[in-house]
Amino acid sequence: MATIFTRIIRGELPGRFVWKDDKAVAFLTINPIRPGHTLIVPREEIDHWLDLPPALLAHLSVVAQSVGHGLMRVFRPVKVGVIVAGLEVPHVHMHLIPVQSLGDFDFSKADQNPDPKAMDHAAAEIRKALRAAGHAQAVD
Repeated sequence: MATIFTRIIRGELPGRFVWKDDKAVAFLTINPIRPGHTLIVPREEIDHWLDLPPALLAHLSVVAQSVGHGLMRVFRPVKVGVIVAGLEVPHVHMHLIPVQSLGDFDFSKADQNPDPKAMDHAAAEIRKALRAAGHAQAVD
């Protein structure tokens, strides 16, 4: 059975994508800890990040860095943190979270009912920043 992320990637479920290429996608999580909280997900279903082929892990890192720069431009956080927890969905994903402090890494603070208009706006602004940084091929 396909994971929820595979279903989002296939278009069976909605997703606010900010990046798509042949190996990975990035989209906003439906329960953001902070505005701009984005997931980097390989297209291939792999449960544990330790099982990723090294080239795919490297690609995910490059995508995360590119999207992270976009998050810095849009949200102006102190840092963009990265977490690879992998417990909630059996499909590797990297959480990119614009943070102001260590307290922002608390998943219990995730917004269970984010404003859809604010989410759409955040995704649009991230895509705009990525295009400006020369990544239009992965955004459009």
